[in-house]
Amino acid sequence: MLAVVLLGCLATGCGTDAPSPAAGTGRQHQEGAGMYGPPLRDLTPAEEVETDRAEQDLVMRCMRRQGFRYWPGRVAGVAERRLGAYVVDDVAWARRYGYGRPFDIAAEKAQRDDPNVRYANALPEKERVRYSRALDGHFSDSITAELPSGGSVRTPRDGCYAQAREQLYGDYPTWFRAKKTVTSLTPLYVPRILGDKRLHSAVTAWSRCMKAAGRPFPSPDAIRRKREKLIRGMSESQALRSEAALAVTEAECARDTSLGKTARALEREYRDKTARDYAEEFTAYRRMRLAALAHAQDL
Repeated sequence: MLAVVLLGCLATGCGTDAPSPAAGTGRQHQEGAGMYGPPLRDLTPAEEVETDRAEQDLVMRCMRRQGFRYWPGRVAGVAERRLGAYVVDDVAWARRYGYGRPFDIAAEKAQRDDPNVRYANALPEKERVRYSRALDGHFSDSITAELPSGGSVRTPRDGCYAQAREQLYGDYPTWFRAKKTVTSLTPLYVPRILGDKRLHSAVTAWSRCMKAAGRPFPSPDAIRRKREKLIRGMSESQALRSEAALAVTEAECARDTSLGKTARALEREYRDKTARDYAEEFTAYRRMRLAALAHAQDL
């Protein structure tokens, strides 16, 4: 649980520009700085939204060239991309979104009402197979990425998703491998965060604050584990209000005890130490994301 929620920021940015992990010395520093310029920055959440929407638009154009209709899929907005932090510490966000149930509801509705599913299901069998191949490609021709923690993942080299990413990022195989490396480092440094006394101290202080507020939880991840049980039997509106109230208390205690700041600081510290061994992949990841943003803005 902690591995997922505390360190989701590595993949999403969580609304901040983290320092360049390639900002070391020698060749790695030059690569991380774009040779001799400033360190490559990461995208903001708003820029990620823009890039993801452009990808969906490119997929739609590609499918039309293949003779099929396609409706751009749902793209998570800026507020939704703040999900995944170890602890909620933005009171205004907590009051409005709780633990993200409004986003869950919107995603479920989008999946349930997806016009692409209805369209594909209405096609004759042979056309349905061709539609799937056109959209997703086929694993007979795939790209493989070795993960830092062991194992590997594959993705088709062809299909409209692959073509869209090729257009945006410039080199899909390189992009896929860099992204999977950068977003798969958490198992390498999560144990160090879990064992850090600074996190333990901050969680203890937060727990005391929660108990004093009538919410006796030992840690934020204890709330996540009990989230569904806490709203069992409630209507949708009741569940939203109940979660928002609890999330506001969590955020107030996280703010008062600096748990959120501590968790983010530790995540940056241990991630950056680990990332030094993957400076080339981080440089490629950020460089290609910036290139994709430029392409998205030109569409």
